[in-house]
Amino acid sequence: MANKLDKINSDLKKARAKRDEWDTRVKELEKKYKETENTLIHEMVHAANLTPEQLALLIQKASVSVPEELPNEYNTNEEDNLDEE
Repeated sequence: MANKLDKINSDLKKARAKRDEWDTRVKELEKKYKETENTLIHEMVHAANLTPEQLALLIQKASVSVPEELPNEYNTNEEDNLDEE
């Protein structure tokens, strides 16, 4: 009986160690993703030769003119289309 508990305890410790490794890996990848995303945004702004003020104005105008959700006629979800038939 004690051997069974020892085995489970050993497996549990190994699983926790693996989880910690994966948590660290996820955090590293999230950081790398965010840094790369920021670099790409910076490169696009730099390539467009925009000042911070121009970029702010562009973002402001874009957020006003972009619809929140596409109208139903643009819905490409097949399940929704099947319901209509």
